[in-house]
Amino acid sequence: MPSNEQPEWPSEDTDAGSGESSADGGATAQLPVPGKVSLPESPTLFVPAERDAEKTQFIPAAKPDAESTQVIDLRQVPEQETEPHRVPRPQPPQSAQQSAESAQPRPQPAPPEHRPQQPAQQQPPQQSAESAQPRPQSAQPPQQSAQQQSAAEPSQPRPQPAPNHEPSQPVPPAAVPPVQPMRIEPSGEIHPAEATTGEEKPPAEPEAKPKRRRKGVLIGSIVALVLVVAVGAALATPYVSNRLGLPWAPNLPKGDSPQPVPVALSLKAPSASAPEPTSSGVSSALAGPAANAALGTLTGAVIDPATGELLWDRNSGQFRTPASTTKLLTTSAALLAMDPGTQLSTKVVQGSSPDTAVIVAGGDITLSSLPAGQQSVYAGAAHLDDLVAQVKQASGGAIKKVQIDTSIWSGAQTAPGWAPDDAPIYTAAMTPVMLDGGLTDPTNDHSMRVAQPANTVLQTFAQRLGATASGQATAPQDAKVLGEVKSAPLSELIAHALEASDNTLADAIGRMTAIATGADASFSGAAQATLSVLSQNGFDVSQVKLSDNSGLSPQNSVPAKLLAQVLAVAAGPDGKDPRTAKLRPMLAGLPVAGGSGTLADRYDAPNSRSGKGWVRAKTGTLSGVHTLAGVVLDEDGRVLVFALMSDGADQDPARAALDVVAASLRGCGCR
Repeated sequence: MPSNEQPEWPSEDTDAGSGESSADGGATAQLPVPGKVSLPESPTLFVPAERDAEKTQFIPAAKPDAESTQVIDLRQVPEQETEPHRVPRPQPPQSAQQSAESAQPRPQPAPPEHRPQQPAQQQPPQQSAESAQPRPQSAQPPQQSAQQQSAAEPSQPRPQPAPNHEPSQPVPPAAVPPVQPMRIEPSGEIHPAEATTGEEKPPAEPEAKPKRRRKGVLIGSIVALVLVVAVGAALATPYVSNRLGLPWAPNLPKGDSPQPVPVALSLKAPSASAPEPTSSGVSSALAGPAANAALGTLTGAVIDPATGELLWDRNSGQFRTPASTTKLLTTSAALLAMDPGTQLSTKVVQGSSPDTAVIVAGGDITLSSLPAGQQSVYAGAAHLDDLVAQVKQASGGAIKKVQIDTSIWSGAQTAPGWAPDDAPIYTAAMTPVMLDGGLTDPTNDHSMRVAQPANTVLQTFAQRLGATASGQATAPQDAKVLGEVKSAPLSELIAHALEASDNTLADAIGRMTAIATGADASFSGAAQATLSVLSQNGFDVSQVKLSDNSGLSPQNSVPAKLLAQVLAVAAGPDGKDPRTAKLRPMLAGLPVAGGSGTLADRYDAPNSRSGKGWVRAKTGTLSGVHTLAGVVLDEDGRVLVFALMSDGADQDPARAALDVVAASLRGCGCR
């Protein structure tokens, strides 16, 4: 339509009310259908009016008849969700002649391919019932149906046939051909609608919801099966079955419990059937490793402790700085001079007045500041709190003043040759009583030391006792003892001094030897007491020089041969040498290659890994000094003792080269 005015359609039809009709349906039937339909603002639904048997009546849209045309304003229709109302197709009246001819076959309507097809679109969620009604099509005679359907194609104009002047016979009305119903959307668009027969379709039954019960049962069965399998697998594992004691447990006793095998923690002599190493075999094994340039000038010795034979000698009598391997001499002299169960005592006695107490230092530098139940780096150490509790009980809380007596030691608190910062970095100023070896962190043996260890003990003790610290004093003779605590045994102190290379503890052990032998408990007195004990026990120390007992002083001078000889006696067969039983505890404190102490992070290189766990040795390191002395079990089961001293310029390469030499002794058959 060109506009919203009344449509003007050109027509050659006769007047609609004259009752005459052309044979070809009139010019109106031949009008071309425009490709795009223009709708008025208020969409109008056209319904065909009554038609008789002779002609078809077209009702103009501008003047609709109430009986023939139904006008519905789609914009005012309320939204409904009910089934769209079906408009029945009007049936034309039949005359007698038409009734008589109705039995004759009727022409078939044009095939559906010639009807215009409209793309299907989804129906909006809510629409009025009227907008869903299909648009009825005017019934046409069979000879006009094909023409009207062809005219529905918008792309080609409908051809005008020549007028037919022959009189036409009345044609009985044919059945209304199936015409594609159309739906007018509220927006004015036209879409195909579902064709109807005029009969109401029963409402579509709602789709049955899927039955989830069977699916739920199936899922539940699968979950139960998985749980059964999981529980069964768990019960089948050795750990679970062992813990629950199930019949199929691998650890379930199948018979009588075996008798425990006795374990000896001490080293044993090699078997008599083990092949003896030879000097040539050892020399061949060490030829390459001992020539490493990183070692600088190397001196050393290898001894078979079973026979005492010197198997390898590289200038072993030359005096060199031993560094921390000096501790081998210190501890061996202490074991030879004292019982390994010897303990160091710290006492508190009554002072010059009943309200005064005096701490009497006895040389124990391991006294723990930690509460009972907590352990410092010194295993088995006595606790200061224990001493405080004893004094409170013995004095009845009458102590108001505390003093300290450190007269058991004498001389300087630092040794000749020490660098100014060696104390408190590498050791503590030597006083005969300390808390945790003077460490600022009782659980870290690499932490700094306090400046005045004895004074720290005095202040801490007085504070915990609720008294006042009053400085140095000399305890009265035969004074009443208010409390006493003791250190761990000497053998345990030696083990820690060797494993951790504890300089402070080693110098304290040297002073123990001095006191045990009646020497002055000073640096020089302790050094001299150490050499005297070794000399008395058959070791040649005539030219040995010691400035301290820890090896921190570079003024110490010891040959590698002496170190090897002391170790050979400690590792010798039982009963052969009376000194062996006394020196044996020293071996237990030697660090294990790749396992403990100062060797814990060594022996990881490919060329020294074979010695990991088999080499036990004391280390020694100073600037330009690298030493290693210990024992190793070779592949034949023979114990070998070695002592190596190097002056390599670079520390790490020199130490690594020493590890290779010791590991080579492990791998050699030495025959």
